[in-house]
Amino acid sequence: MTTVDRDEERRLEGLSPFELKNRLIELAGENEKANALAMVNAGRGNPNWTATAPRDAFFLLGQFAVTETRRDWDEFDSFGGMPQSDGIAARLGDYLKANASAPGAEALGRYVAYGTDTLGFDADDWVGELADAIIGDHYPVPDRMLVHAEKVVHAYLDAEMGGAPKGGWDLYAVEGGTAAMCYLFDSAQVNGLLHRGDRIALMVPIFTPYLEIPLLDRYAFDIVSLEASTTSEEGIHTWQYPDSEIDKLKDPSIKALFLVNPSNPPSVKLAEATLERIRDIVANDNPGLTIITDDVYGTFTNGFTSLMSSQAANTIGVYSFSKYFGCTGWRLGVIAIAKDNVFDQRIAALEETRTAALRERYASITLEPEKLKFIDRIVADSRAVALNHTAGLSTPQQVQMVLFSLHCLTDAENRYKQDCQAVIARRLKQLVEGLDVPYPDDAEAAHYYVELDLLSWASRNWGPEFADWMQANYEPVDPIFRLAQEESVVLLNGGGFDGPEWSVRVSMANLRMDAYKRIGAALRRIGDEYHEAFQQSRR
Repeated sequence: MTTVDRDEERRLEGLSPFELKNRLIELAGENEKANALAMVNAGRGNPNWTATAPRDAFFLLGQFAVTETRRDWDEFDSFGGMPQSDGIAARLGDYLKANASAPGAEALGRYVAYGTDTLGFDADDWVGELADAIIGDHYPVPDRMLVHAEKVVHAYLDAEMGGAPKGGWDLYAVEGGTAAMCYLFDSAQVNGLLHRGDRIALMVPIFTPYLEIPLLDRYAFDIVSLEASTTSEEGIHTWQYPDSEIDKLKDPSIKALFLVNPSNPPSVKLAEATLERIRDIVANDNPGLTIITDDVYGTFTNGFTSLMSSQAANTIGVYSFSKYFGCTGWRLGVIAIAKDNVFDQRIAALEETRTAALRERYASITLEPEKLKFIDRIVADSRAVALNHTAGLSTPQQVQMVLFSLHCLTDAENRYKQDCQAVIARRLKQLVEGLDVPYPDDAEAAHYYVELDLLSWASRNWGPEFADWMQANYEPVDPIFRLAQEESVVLLNGGGFDGPEWSVRVSMANLRMDAYKRIGAALRRIGDEYHEAFQQSRR
């Protein structure tokens, strides 16, 4: 069996956790072959569940839409035309009656009715958009987002993110949260909201791209870390931020704040007091602060409030459907910016030299470039401006996004959320039983991930002297290498997320329940082995 010595561990610590993971998988794979074990990979956050009802509805809608293309043109066997809106809602109603027992029929009928009865859509316009979009026979128009699709997703975000601001948001449907990140970093710099070398703040621990992108030469941002260093009376991390860390934002030289809320990897949402403190700082100390919040895990918590709701004017919101609905392969995300925002105001107030350059940049897509909203600049920039006419998320993707949204909007009892939470809770119960620690009782936690600080755990269980000895004799990544080599278990190192060096990230989303007890027991065994070595060193 291949082994990794301390020098090699030290060298590999410099890699991103997602790159280090590949080496761990290699080691776990070798052990799997040697011992006929099933490799357990809790390193990635891809959930192992999928939302079935909105997928059934999607495929049934697709079958209906194909019949509509044949209705428009059936001259050739393999050719259809394009769905026509006139009378299409009634035809869908007839189709659903004729196929009442088909998977997705009840859900699709409920979703369509929500659009007409609750959102006030014209039935033919609404169903016509869905049918044409799922066929994918047109470029997205509007390119930012289809008209009805934007209204549905807006209603979903309103319900899940803590309420829409006065005037609402403009939305841009994008290829997942990762695309949103790339587009935002680019357009913020192009449009003078951020400049190379600017000082920005990161709320850490945080998803690794937010640590790595700012260091690229193109941006070379000066990073100020706001550390989630609060602990309970027992010395356990709460993953909240002391006031002293949040107060760093009072410095007006900090131009932007980036955060994931609930956090990744701790998976804990910001306390209301922290949201209020940030609002107060923006109002009184740093009114030009740009906030970019990534809220993909917010839907796993109850009573979630995003900064895109509570501090909307200064905030760019990013939401991805990938984790909640088990659709990472669909690449579904959205950028949300309040219609009343500081970004448009700041762009309008740029010096004439910069304004002239931007006027020239966008002159090919509008006769009044200076009036182009920031969110529409993001759309254009995502296609190098010249290809703006082909911008936008593919229309079938937008339909699936809409159906996911409608699944929750029509779920009056919140059963889907409760089921997601229940699945995660029972997995977490198995993990802590294996580790032999109490179940964490934290109302702010989504528990999609758990970040375990093994050094803190060691100190609480065996004393600070042992914890100091463990630090001196092992690399922080040694536990995850041991897990891979000895147990075929793959976890990510929390230090790579700018968390405590001795922490590990365990995804509660991507393994069956019994795997988590095995992970907890394996971590416990490694701790026991360290402690036994410590005791022997003292004899």
